[in-house]
Amino acid sequence: MLPPQTHLFQLPADAHFLNCAYMSPLLRAAEEAGLRGMTRKRNPASLTSEDFFTEAQETRERFARIIGSDANAVALLPSASYGLSAAVSNLPANAGTHCLIIGEEFPSGYYSLSNWCRKNNKTLTVIPSQPAREWNQALLDAIQPDTIAVLMSSVHWTNGTLYDLKAIGEKCQSTDTWFIVDGTQSVGALPLSVTEYKIDALICAAYKWLLGPYSTALAYYGERYREGRPIEQSWMNRSNALNFAALTDYVEEYTPGAGRYNGGQFSNFIAVPMLNAALRQLLDWGVASIQDYCTQLSQPLVSTLREKGYILEEDAYRCGHITGFKLPPHIETSALLQTLKEKKISVSLRGGNSIRVSPHLYNTKEDINALIACLP
Repeated sequence: MLPPQTHLFQLPADAHFLNCAYMSPLLRAAEEAGLRGMTRKRNPASLTSEDFFTEAQETRERFARIIGSDANAVALLPSASYGLSAAVSNLPANAGTHCLIIGEEFPSGYYSLSNWCRKNNKTLTVIPSQPAREWNQALLDAIQPDTIAVLMSSVHWTNGTLYDLKAIGEKCQSTDTWFIVDGTQSVGALPLSVTEYKIDALICAAYKWLLGPYSTALAYYGERYREGRPIEQSWMNRSNALNFAALTDYVEEYTPGAGRYNGGQFSNFIAVPMLNAALRQLLDWGVASIQDYCTQLSQPLVSTLREKGYILEEDAYRCGHITGFKLPPHIETSALLQTLKEKKISVSLRGGNSIRVSPHLYNTKEDINALIACLP
C-alpha cells in the first residue's frame, strides 16, 4: 500500500480535512504549475500558436489513460454541467419514450435531462433511492427498448453508493439506450473503464478527485457523439485552428474526435498546466492504489459506525473513498456537526441527514481517529 502523501500538499497541520468530495486541496506541483502560468502571462510574446494546443493535448492523453480511452475522445470543458448539457442535447428525439435517472441525482444532471425531456415531450422516470442491491436491480429492470437514455453518477454523490456500471452499460447496449455517466465523484479515485462499461459519455468536474483547479472539467464522448452538435462554435474547435494566418478561411470541419466539444479558450494557460500536473501525479500513484489506501484508512471508521448503530450501506455496495452514513434517531445532526467544526474536522452534510466522509492520500489514521473520537 502507498504511504501517506501528505508532504505533496499544503494542508494545515492542526486540521483534519476529510472532504475531498467537496473540493480537493491543490498539490504543491499543481500550485507551482499555476504560478508558472501566471508568470508567463507577463510576456505574451513568449506564447506561440502551438502553445494553445500542446499542453491541452497532454492533459487529454493523461485523462484518457485514467479512463481507458483514446485521447481523441476527450474534451476539455469549463464545468461538468457544460459537458452534461452537450451530452444530453445530442440525444435522439425521434427514438423511445422515456429517459431514466437515479433518485437524488446531482442537480446538474437532473436539470439537463429533465429540461430535454420537457422540450421533446418525453417522460423522465426517476428510480428512487433504496438499498443499493435493490436499487441496482430496479434500474436494470427499468432499462427497456423504449428507453432513450440513462443518466447517472458513477457512485452516488451523497454517500458513495456503488452501482454495477458494467451490467448497466451492457443492458443499455442491448436496448440501444444511450449511457451518460457523471464521473465527478469517483474518476481519479476508483478505477473505471469507459470501454468495459460501454459508456457513451463520461463527464467529470476536475476539482475533486482529479485534484485540478476549479472551473475545469474533462469529458469522454464515444462513437455516438463523433458527429454531434457542440454547445459553442469556437474557432479553436475547427480543423484549421492551428493555422492562425488562415483562420478567416472558414471551414465546416471540426477538429477530429471529441475536440468539437471543447469549451472556448480550453487552452487556459494557468488552469490547464495545473490540471496536467495533477493528472501526472494521479497516474504516478495509480488510481487503484488510491482506492486501496482510502479503503484501508476508512475501515476503522466503518467498523465503529456499525458498532455504534449508525446507518450505512453494505460493504459490497460502498466505495472506499466516500463513506456516507446516517445518524441514529437519538443523535442530533447539528450537535455532531458543531463538535466536528470545533475539532477542525471537515466533512459534508448531504442528502438532508447523510454525513459524507471522503479521505485521500493526504489523510492519515490520525485524521480518522479524530473523527471516531467525536462520534457519540
